[in-house]
Amino acid sequence: MILDRAQPSSRDHALDIGTGTGLLALPLARLVDWVWAVDISAAMIDCINTRALAAGLDNVQTAVVSATSLPLADDSIDVAVSNYCFHHLSRDGKREAIDELFRVIRPGGRLVFADMMFSFRLSSPRDRWVISSKIRAMLRRGPGGLWRLVKTGLRIASIGGERPAPTGWWRQTLEEAGFVGVTVEPLTHEGGLAVARKPE
Repeated sequence: MILDRAQPSSRDHALDIGTGTGLLALPLARLVDWVWAVDISAAMIDCINTRALAAGLDNVQTAVVSATSLPLADDSIDVAVSNYCFHHLSRDGKREAIDELFRVIRPGGRLVFADMMFSFRLSSPRDRWVISSKIRAMLRRGPGGLWRLVKTGLRIASIGGERPAPTGWWRQTLEEAGFVGVTVEPLTHEGGLAVARKPE
């Protein structure tokens, strides 16, 4: 869905933020001229380098960097994608990452990403449904699921836990950064999909 909405072309220079094992970057490399694949984890970058080599892809450039500090020139990327990276960042970190993306995407370029999009504050029916469905799924697994639920709760409460943001927050943040044509839609699970464009 991300690649479909990104509409990559053979002349594009692309960026995959939080690339992980290359779920987006490797298929994207077959569709575009060049892909930057960045991740904060050196182990993930080693993995994607190995996978790109095995697939015979020589147009994937990798870097171990944060989404908030990209080693790219202004207006150098035609299309940027990401899948489940931003929920690891604080709200300020998310804003910094979006500002960085606005900087490196060329005028007319596209940004498409999926991420956890809900609020732990349970302020909407969807938020309550997401949380309750996750709790029910874990409890169905018995004692192991209960233990996982406790660990997840502790991780969320800690500074290093997941920090999702709801769809409305993402829409506002993308627009405040300067993006236009912004759409943010909830999916049929905890995630959401955002599409935006840098104005010409």
